[in-house]
Amino acid sequence: MSLSVDSRYCGNVYVVRCSGRMVVGEESTILENAINRGLREFVRIVVQLDEVTRADSTGMGMLVRFLTHTRNRGGDLRLAGVPPFLDQLLQMTRLATIFRVYPSEEAAIVSFLREPATPNKEEVSSGPKVLFLDQSPDLCAFARGVLRNHGYEALSTCLVRDAKLLLTAGKVDYIVLGPDSSELPSDNVAASLKPLAANARMVVLHSHFKYEDAERATRELLEKMEQSAGSTGAS
Repeated sequence: MSLSVDSRYCGNVYVVRCSGRMVVGEESTILENAINRGLREFVRIVVQLDEVTRADSTGMGMLVRFLTHTRNRGGDLRLAGVPPFLDQLLQMTRLATIFRVYPSEEAAIVSFLREPATPNKEEVSSGPKVLFLDQSPDLCAFARGVLRNHGYEALSTCLVRDAKLLLTAGKVDYIVLGPDSSELPSDNVAASLKPLAANARMVVLHSHFKYEDAERATRELLEKMEQSAGSTGAS
């Protein structure tokens, strides 16, 4: 089985789920491209390996290379859900002494969330902390950029379960629900998140937000943030 990857952002952690063979050739190129996409913005990487069926020296060497790269930039690359054959390989090669390995993807993500923020470009702001939730990675990237450029500390995720994980790990001042924050109605999503961040202001973007030109969408997002800041309750 050739390699397939599924990647996503969970706050300031980039998660890559691998399935199939992690070997030289097209497979290693797929994995390399996936990790490089995350490194454009973040240096905290989790590689989920529970569905990997084979790994050769090139595949393992790539993980070591990216491990060195992330640590040199103040981050880390951590492994999760390592299958028995790969765990044996890590022990035999003694690579287990340099990688941090976790039993599950969630455990690896939480290990990052419990640590102080990495002082790189995506975390320079010390302003109000915002969690943006939407199913579109592109819309999340747009919102992160706008909010950070206007003094907010912005996190984002595409999954409700990741949003809950982020809220459990730390305090946020605002929760912003994008137009496609879940298959559920926004009221239901807000109700499921609010108990985890009782003091956070809730901002819900209208369905047309994703279709607006960038300038108008920027104004709308910032105006809603200001309106919410000026109110005494959720908006």
